[in-house]
Amino acid sequence: MRIALVHSYHHSAVPSGENVVVDAQVEALTAAGHEAVVIAQHNDERGRRPWYPVEAAATVLTGVGPDPSEMLGRVAPDVVHVHNLFPNFGTRWLARWEGPLVATLHNFRPICPAGTLLRDGRRCTDCVTNPAAAVRHRCFQHSRVATLPLAIAGRGGATRHPVVARADRLIAISRRAADEYVAAGVDARRLVVVPNAVGRAPDVAPPETADHAHAPRWLYVGRLSPEKGVSELLAAWPAGLALDVVGSGELADDLTARFGGRSGIRFLGGMGNDEVRTRLAGYTGLVVPSLWAEAGPPLTYVEALAAGVPVVAFAGNGAADDVAAHGTGAVVRLGADRLPDPAELAVALKDVQRDRPALSGRARSAHARRFSTGAWTQALTDVYREVLRG
Repeated sequence: MRIALVHSYHHSAVPSGENVVVDAQVEALTAAGHEAVVIAQHNDERGRRPWYPVEAAATVLTGVGPDPSEMLGRVAPDVVHVHNLFPNFGTRWLARWEGPLVATLHNFRPICPAGTLLRDGRRCTDCVTNPAAAVRHRCFQHSRVATLPLAIAGRGGATRHPVVARADRLIAISRRAADEYVAAGVDARRLVVVPNAVGRAPDVAPPETADHAHAPRWLYVGRLSPEKGVSELLAAWPAGLALDVVGSGELADDLTARFGGRSGIRFLGGMGNDEVRTRLAGYTGLVVPSLWAEAGPPLTYVEALAAGVPVVAFAGNGAADDVAAHGTGAVVRLGADRLPDPAELAVALKDVQRDRPALSGRARSAHARRFSTGAWTQALTDVYREVLRG
């Protein structure tokens, strides 16, 4: 089978699970004997253009922009798989493309200009019925001007979003995400849940210095941005307990100034996905404090399971859903103020530290059953065959 993946790559300076997923999918499909071709735009390249912000806004507002149709015609795929068109691909070509087309819903942007269903640390679904609310609240890049094109483009609701309207099949990466789209009016029969996956972790032995029983060390990996809950995590973090923070983002300077001198906390900056995967096995556990619902378990969670690393997650996010369902770590509840109780966080960390050997085996087993590239490839090709039959 020949599959063309269409994807607008996010900036390489900011960690992006979507970018990693697209590259991993090409590798997995190729290994399974299929032909996979990526037709791409790159923020790194387009962002150097002097008028790029204006171009991107116009593309989002009008749907007119870079069109992959000519390249798709040359590739002649059996199926087109759209991952992300925002903000570097136009959308008008979708209505003209006559072949089978599948789309993965990596976030909630068709129903929320910010893509997170989160505002000021709390769940927000105002834009499901009133996209103009996003402009009032500066939901995208803290700017009314930047938010306006997204609000105008989304005024027809989720069902009229060009990708949602055109796709023969919509892939949600968790049941939670599928339910959000159904609540926004999308026909449940068009949705199928296929979690993202990564291959088995590299065969890297934990460092000889790793002593989880007596000297635990924890890891956070991701963007340093408000929806990721890093500030709330660090404010509640037990004094003296070792935590490595890997990532970059808009809160980097603020977090470093506030918590950089705290005993045990180290800010390691951005790090490539391959380097993170080789380091994972040396940690007692991964912490996922995201405050937004997330469209599914983040890729760092899946990579932790592959490495046999248990997870502590804040309630309400995609990792927490999976931890609760499959016993791969611990879930920390959030109070009415959307903040974790430091005492409950400390207990969860202690529990995972104590039970790490058993949880490690459970994590690897969960990955093999649900997140391996073999299971992922089979699920994807089942979707492709279904749309081809249709």
